[in-house]
Amino acid sequence: MKAILLSAGRGSRLLPLTESMPKCLLPVQGTTLLGYQLDTLEAAGIRDVTVVTGYMPNLVEAELACRTGPLKPKSFFNPFFQVADNLASCWMVREQMDGDFLLINGDTLFDLALLKAVISNPACPIQVTIDQKASYDSDDMKVTLDGTKLKAIAKTLPLDVTHAESIGMLRFMDEGVELFRSKLEQMMRTQDGVAAWFLKAIDALANTTGAVDTVLIKDHRWAEVDTVADFEGLGRHGF
Repeated sequence: MKAILLSAGRGSRLLPLTESMPKCLLPVQGTTLLGYQLDTLEAAGIRDVTVVTGYMPNLVEAELACRTGPLKPKSFFNPFFQVADNLASCWMVREQMDGDFLLINGDTLFDLALLKAVISNPACPIQVTIDQKASYDSDDMKVTLDGTKLKAIAKTLPLDVTHAESIGMLRFMDEGVELFRSKLEQMMRTQDGVAAWFLKAIDALANTTGAVDTVLIKDHRWAEVDTVADFEGLGRHGF
């Protein structure tokens, strides 16, 4: 199992904290957000990690070069990060998708128990990690379920068909790898491909293949760092 971290963004909603650094380098528990992700992946036994960079890539590359453990992450610079969304980042590293892998948003923090639960869940082509809460807002990546199968995923889903939210961690195995790669290629050849989120590809695959399952990680520790309030509230999540 390898991992791909999407860490190209500046994090404009985190200004002024990201005035002189990308959000993946914000400090967390004596390291950085990126460092915490890599430490957790390393503790789970993952050794092959590609980090997609964009904003201030030299700072991110310096962070990666300082690592001394068995995990030796590679960086991949996306020069179009300011004009393209993360579907394009995924398309650019599609050659790294040559076996089972995790795809993780660069602003998602998670503990080791959560990561192990995601990795060890029964095999399926595509697996979206989800959590549930009492209510959802416009910023949540909402999902509609049929049992454990994902039927739809989007921030714009109506609340009456919202059953959970995606935390920004997906697992691809076996035929799911090629399904995702093919969908990326197809969507990047459209007029709107550059501006699309990669979860739009997951939504399309859920509708056409039925190959997208979910794993519920309720009661595990995780946090998404999108805003200054999110960053300041990390302590409430145990980070």
